[in-house]
Amino acid sequence: MKQFLFSFMLMSTFLSCLQTGHRTSNVEDPDLRHNRFNNITLEMSLKPFKKNDKRYISDVCHEVFTQWASLIRHADTVSVLLWTADGSEILDYSGSLDQPLEWAKYIGNPNTEHEVDSDPDGNLSIHERAFTYMDNPPEFTYRDLRYLVSQIKKIGERITGKPVRVGETFDPGPEFAKSVFKYHKHPEVCMGATMGSKTFVCCYATLNADSSKYAGFPEGIAQDTPFGTFLGRQSQHFLTDLGFDYLWLSNGFGFGMEPWSATGAIFDGKDFHPEKIQDTRSKIINFWMLFRQECPDFRIETRGTNLSVGIDLAADGVDLRSIYKGGYNLLPPPNSPWAALNGDFGLELTGYMSRIAELPDDRYMFRFYTHDPWWVNSPWLDRYVREPHDIYLPMAVARINARGEVKIPTHLNFLTIDNSYGAMPVQVPDEVTPHILQARRHAPDQPGLVVWVYPFDEYHDLASGQPERIQEIYYGDWFIRQTVNEGFPMNTVISTTNFVSVMKSGVSPFRESVLVTVVPPAGSELEEQLTRFVKNGGKLLVYGPVANGSQEFLELLGLKLAEPLSGEFNLQVSLEMDQTDSPSPTIFRHGANMSGGGIETRAVAPDTEILAQAVQGQEKRDIAVLREDPRWKGGAVGYVRGTNSATYRGGHLLTSDDPVTWFTGGTMMRLVLSRIGYSLLYNKKSDDIRNPVNCISRNKNAFWFSGYVPNLTVEQRFLFPQGAPIMTGWETEIRQGYATYRFPKAFFEECRVFVEQEKGIISCFEIPNRYKAQRRIQINGLEQAVVRIYAPVPLLPANFQAFLNTNYPFKTGKIEPVVKTSPSGDFFEFQDISGQLVVSW
Repeated sequence: MKQFLFSFMLMSTFLSCLQTGHRTSNVEDPDLRHNRFNNITLEMSLKPFKKNDKRYISDVCHEVFTQWASLIRHADTVSVLLWTADGSEILDYSGSLDQPLEWAKYIGNPNTEHEVDSDPDGNLSIHERAFTYMDNPPEFTYRDLRYLVSQIKKIGERITGKPVRVGETFDPGPEFAKSVFKYHKHPEVCMGATMGSKTFVCCYATLNADSSKYAGFPEGIAQDTPFGTFLGRQSQHFLTDLGFDYLWLSNGFGFGMEPWSATGAIFDGKDFHPEKIQDTRSKIINFWMLFRQECPDFRIETRGTNLSVGIDLAADGVDLRSIYKGGYNLLPPPNSPWAALNGDFGLELTGYMSRIAELPDDRYMFRFYTHDPWWVNSPWLDRYVREPHDIYLPMAVARINARGEVKIPTHLNFLTIDNSYGAMPVQVPDEVTPHILQARRHAPDQPGLVVWVYPFDEYHDLASGQPERIQEIYYGDWFIRQTVNEGFPMNTVISTTNFVSVMKSGVSPFRESVLVTVVPPAGSELEEQLTRFVKNGGKLLVYGPVANGSQEFLELLGLKLAEPLSGEFNLQVSLEMDQTDSPSPTIFRHGANMSGGGIETRAVAPDTEILAQAVQGQEKRDIAVLREDPRWKGGAVGYVRGTNSATYRGGHLLTSDDPVTWFTGGTMMRLVLSRIGYSLLYNKKSDDIRNPVNCISRNKNAFWFSGYVPNLTVEQRFLFPQGAPIMTGWETEIRQGYATYRFPKAFFEECRVFVEQEKGIISCFEIPNRYKAQRRIQINGLEQAVVRIYAPVPLLPANFQAFLNTNYPFKTGKIEPVVKTSPSGDFFEFQDISGQLVVSW
């Protein structure tokens, strides 16, 4: 009895603590209190509910909220997104709650020619035939689903003390549950070939006549009923009747016909068809209008495509600007989960930044792929091998709004909290949660080293006003994807429109950042502000074709136009390069259709420094240049023509050129960046070894290095204007002024120390603190070095102490730093330091 009472008291205390989680506690970690999430969503299928039994359902609900309690406490609202089926439960709904529910009880694709559970010992893959996830899975009706929704809310609110929402999903594909509606009754709506011919529902399809009874169409479906009308009316009935709070549109639904593919309604893999873009854009917007006429108030959350704003616009006619500005009450698409599948972080980060450059309001989401309840993989445990690179890289991303404020995600989603067998292993939240909180604790609070000034409005204006230039749009985002995959450290984005607003307001958050953008429209406010930025001491890196720029901007870049060339080129460079054991390729190919036209740039001598040239026979084109005018107060402008070293050869994405044979065009951005201030170079065995992906963000005056290392044999070398970055807790060999590191597969490392020193081994680590101080750091191996310490700001010199070549209790050897002020944050500087330096604050 005593043991029972003790257990009861412990549980009561635990639940009481959870129930106070919605309040901001005075004792809560101040960094996390400041960076609370508006909402955390736990996505799950019905598979954990292995019994259609009220007690069993209650136990599962308790487990859901208990597992994630230490993370949920940092949110204002909690949501549970149910992957009930594939969305056909909405399409099929007749209005009767006693209607049997077809639900996602399968592993694999149940919509193939092979029966579920057929040929279990044969050679069919789960993409060719599905299995039920357990013997004799439970049966549910729509009434059962309504009860389940009500219990999730009731139990969740009791345990967390927070509002709990429940969402429903609609998916356009064949993956999750049997769909008689999509593939037998109405195959005409499956216009997309994402998972094979006629497999994905297209949002602007129309329906054939159907005499069946539906909740919103009791007399049946009339011929040519728009799918948006049908889905909207059915959703209104379904969501209302079953108690759902919002609808999630999955796998790019609502954003074109081919949400996973580099091709679409406009680009067929070989040619662009700009004459189709206006009609396609209108059809997509019409879907949203029709849907909202029938389902006006329920919140919409979206997954989006696997690509980016520019690629979707140029390949599939997706007008994201009109969708954002349409007043459709939607949450914009988050980062794509595909980096888990193919390691293409360049595409994930490029797509993510392009989508959040502009927003319908101030909300946006980060989504992390923990489990897959359909395809027998749990990314955290297998694809990621419990490495958090897909946490730290996208969580280093931030946007800057029109007021110059750095904004981080307001929402956090987990796809999903259950696996393909309906299990919810507690190991996953136990291991994932600390990384999420660590990334959030040190989330960006100022622009990163490189800021993408994304041409969100310019791209949409081109598509509507000059559709013949859509290949430039397509090229732009694919090229940036390649630069990020080649290690270009860009993780902050601002739209061109917001950039102009910020600059006109007089705010200047970019003085220590390199801005990256395309050539602005001739005579535009963007051109004016970019020029002013450079001439007032800013650093700018421009990429892409220049033929439509103004003469004044060409003069700023130090360029003139020549006859465009494409095809194969020899490469000549005067830049420090990555090092490999064998000679790297010195030829590259520039396809005009994949790279926004031919190469047409020549430097205007003598004030333009040529960094790289493309040579074809007797012809030369200057593909990377740098200008630094003494009148610009330290400002500089670099230009990279940019080659998208990839073509479409089938499949979902572009195929990159062989890096052993051809120089990879995206590398040039990182190499030129080293001449503007931030040098990141790699040492590796051969060119076919993939480069690390790097993000470098700023938090409380520190530099946070996050990244993904596909091949652990690659050595990274860093040298910044502040000196060689010395990571806290690391040793590094300094060679020719560079700090060298071999990072693990995933890393998230703090740097507050920079050293100017030619060679040697330097270590930097924390030691026990002094009374009433926050931190104490020891730096060893210094040889006549300049040392710069970026302590948190604001920090008075009186609160900072430094000791040279002495140990605890530090009664001698105290030295005084010089306090330096810079736009990137104040720092303490020491000159001619040898031996051991200990600093504290």
